[in-house]
Amino acid sequence: MNLNKAMIIGRITQDLELKTTNGGTKVLNFSVATNYTYKDQQGSKVETTEFHNIVTFGKQAEIVAQYFVKGQEIYVEGRLQTRSWEDQGSGKKMYRTEIIMDKFEFGLKPGGASAGNYNQAPQQQAQGPQTEGKSEEIKYPEEDINPEDIPF
Repeated sequence: MNLNKAMIIGRITQDLELKTTNGGTKVLNFSVATNYTYKDQQGSKVETTEFHNIVTFGKQAEIVAQYFVKGQEIYVEGRLQTRSWEDQGSGKKMYRTEIIMDKFEFGLKPGGASAGNYNQAPQQQAQGPQTEGKSEEIKYPEEDINPEDIPF
Protein backbone atom coordinates (compact mmCIF):
# COMPACT_ATOMS: atom_id res chain seq x y z
CA MET A 1 0.00 0.00 0.00
CA ASN A 2 1.29 3.49 -0.87
CA LEU A 3 0.17 6.91 0.29
CA ASN A 4 1.47 10.30 -0.82
CA LYS A 5 -0.67 13.02 0.74
CA ALA A 6 0.13 16.44 2.17
CA MET A 7 -2.30 18.74 3.99
CA ILE A 8 -1.28 22.17 5.25
CA ILE A 9 -2.93 25.36 6.46
CA GLY A 10 -0.82 28.47 6.25
CA ARG A 11 -0.45 31.92 4.74
CA ILE A 12 0.53 32.78 1.17
CA THR A 13 3.97 34.43 1.23
CA GLN A 14 4.05 36.31 -2.09
CA ASP A 15 1.94 38.02 -4.72
CA LEU A 16 0.54 35.39 -7.07
CA GLU A 17 1.67 35.35 -10.71
CA LEU A 18 -0.17 33.04 -13.09
CA LYS A 19 1.98 31.70 -15.93
CA THR A 20 1.23 29.73 -19.10
CA THR A 21 3.34 26.86 -20.44
CA ASN A 22 4.32 26.61 -24.11
CA GLY A 23 1.48 24.11 -24.49
CA GLY A 24 -1.07 26.62 -23.15
CA THR A 25 -1.57 25.13 -19.66
CA LYS A 26 -1.98 27.63 -16.82
CA VAL A 27 0.50 27.10 -13.95
CA LEU A 28 0.71 28.77 -10.57
CA ASN A 29 3.73 28.34 -8.29
CA PHE A 30 3.56 29.91 -4.85
CA SER A 31 4.76 29.46 -1.31
CA VAL A 32 2.80 28.92 1.91
CA ALA A 33 4.27 29.51 5.38
CA THR A 34 3.26 27.40 8.37
CA ASN A 35 4.26 28.04 11.98
CA TYR A 36 5.10 25.57 14.72
CA THR A 37 5.32 26.62 18.36
CA TYR A 38 6.91 24.65 21.17
CA LYS A 39 8.71 25.18 24.50
CA ASP A 40 12.44 24.58 24.70
CA GLN A 41 14.26 22.97 27.65
CA GLN A 42 14.32 26.29 29.52
CA GLY A 43 10.54 26.63 29.12
CA SER A 44 10.77 29.50 26.63
CA LYS A 45 8.28 29.63 23.79
CA VAL A 46 9.95 29.02 20.40
CA GLU A 47 8.21 29.56 17.08
CA THR A 48 9.58 28.16 13.84
CA THR A 49 8.34 28.76 10.32
CA GLU A 50 8.39 26.32 7.41
CA PHE A 51 7.91 27.37 3.80
CA HIS A 52 6.14 24.98 1.43
CA ASN A 53 6.31 25.20 -2.37
CA ILE A 54 2.89 24.72 -3.98
CA VAL A 55 2.12 24.04 -7.66
CA THR A 56 -1.31 23.96 -9.28
CA PHE A 57 -2.48 23.77 -12.88
CA GLY A 58 -5.39 24.67 -15.17
CA LYS A 59 -8.65 26.14 -13.94
CA GLN A 60 -7.63 25.62 -10.31
CA ALA A 61 -4.52 27.77 -10.88
CA GLU A 62 -6.66 30.52 -12.43
CA ILE A 63 -9.09 30.51 -9.49
CA VAL A 64 -6.35 30.66 -6.84
CA ALA A 65 -4.57 33.48 -8.71
CA GLN A 66 -7.82 35.42 -9.02
CA TYR A 67 -9.22 35.09 -5.49
CA PHE A 68 -6.19 34.83 -3.19
CA VAL A 69 -3.77 37.53 -2.05
CA LYS A 70 -0.44 37.62 -0.24
CA GLY A 71 -0.95 37.03 3.48
CA GLN A 72 -4.23 35.15 3.06
CA GLU A 73 -4.73 31.87 4.83
CA ILE A 74 -5.20 28.80 2.62
CA TYR A 75 -5.79 25.10 3.18
CA VAL A 76 -3.91 23.00 0.61
CA GLU A 77 -4.28 19.29 0.01
CA GLY A 78 -2.15 17.43 -2.50
CA ARG A 79 0.78 15.12 -3.06
CA LEU A 80 4.53 15.58 -2.58
CA GLN A 81 6.79 15.60 -5.60
CA THR A 82 10.54 16.24 -5.82
CA ARG A 83 12.07 17.64 -9.00
CA SER A 84 15.76 17.68 -9.83
CA TRP A 85 17.83 19.59 -12.39
CA GLU A 86 21.42 20.65 -12.98
CA ASP A 87 22.27 24.26 -12.17
CA GLN A 88 23.48 25.94 -15.36
CA GLY A 89 26.08 28.05 -13.57
CA SER A 90 27.73 25.48 -11.31
CA GLY A 91 26.60 22.19 -12.86
CA LYS A 92 25.50 21.11 -9.37
CA LYS A 93 22.41 18.90 -9.07
CA MET A 94 19.54 20.87 -7.47
CA TYR A 95 16.37 19.53 -5.81
CA ARG A 96 13.00 21.07 -5.00
CA THR A 97 10.16 19.34 -3.15
CA GLU A 98 6.71 20.68 -3.95
CA ILE A 99 3.10 19.98 -3.06
CA ILE A 100 1.08 19.38 -6.23
CA MET A 101 -2.27 20.80 -5.17
CA ASP A 102 -5.42 18.72 -5.63
CA LYS A 103 -7.83 20.67 -3.39
CA PHE A 104 -7.91 23.94 -1.49
CA GLU A 105 -10.10 26.00 0.82
CA PHE A 106 -10.27 29.70 1.44
CA GLY A 107 -9.03 30.95 4.80
CA LEU A 108 -8.85 34.28 6.55
CA LYS A 109 -7.89 37.33 4.50
CA PRO A 110 -4.83 39.30 5.72
CA GLY A 111 -7.03 41.69 7.76
CA GLY A 112 -8.79 38.77 9.48
CA ALA A 113 -12.00 38.84 7.43
CA SER A 114 -13.29 35.40 6.61
CA ALA A 115 -13.75 34.08 3.11
CA GLY A 116 -15.76 31.18 1.77
CA ASN A 117 -14.41 27.78 0.88
CA TYR A 118 -13.83 25.87 -2.29
CA ASN A 119 -13.82 22.11 -1.91
CA GLN A 120 -13.97 20.74 -5.42
CA ALA A 121 -11.40 18.39 -6.87
CA PRO A 122 -9.61 19.62 -10.02
CA GLN A 123 -11.87 17.58 -12.32
CA GLN A 124 -14.99 19.30 -10.91
CA GLN A 125 -13.84 22.92 -11.20
CA ALA A 126 -15.93 24.18 -14.08
CA GLN A 127 -17.23 27.07 -12.01
CA GLY A 128 -15.68 29.42 -9.48
CA PRO A 129 -16.14 29.46 -5.72
CA GLN A 130 -19.80 29.72 -4.82
CA THR A 131 -19.47 30.56 -1.14
CA GLU A 132 -16.95 33.40 -1.37
CA GLY A 133 -17.64 36.06 1.21
CA LYS A 134 -19.81 33.74 3.33
CA SER A 135 -18.68 32.23 6.58
CA GLU A 136 -19.91 28.74 7.39
CA GLU A 137 -20.07 27.49 10.95
CA ILE A 138 -19.49 23.80 11.55
CA LYS A 139 -22.10 22.32 13.88
CA TYR A 140 -21.01 19.22 15.72
CA PRO A 141 -23.50 16.77 17.26
CA GLU A 142 -24.18 17.16 20.97
CA GLU A 143 -24.28 13.40 21.72
CA ASP A 144 -21.24 11.14 22.02
CA ILE A 145 -20.27 8.93 19.10
CA ASN A 146 -20.99 5.25 19.63
CA PRO A 147 -18.05 3.18 18.28
CA GLU A 148 -20.50 0.49 17.15
CA ASP A 149 -22.06 3.01 14.72
CA ILE A 150 -18.79 3.38 12.78
CA PRO A 151 -19.03 1.26 9.63
CA PHE A 152 -15.44 -0.03 9.65
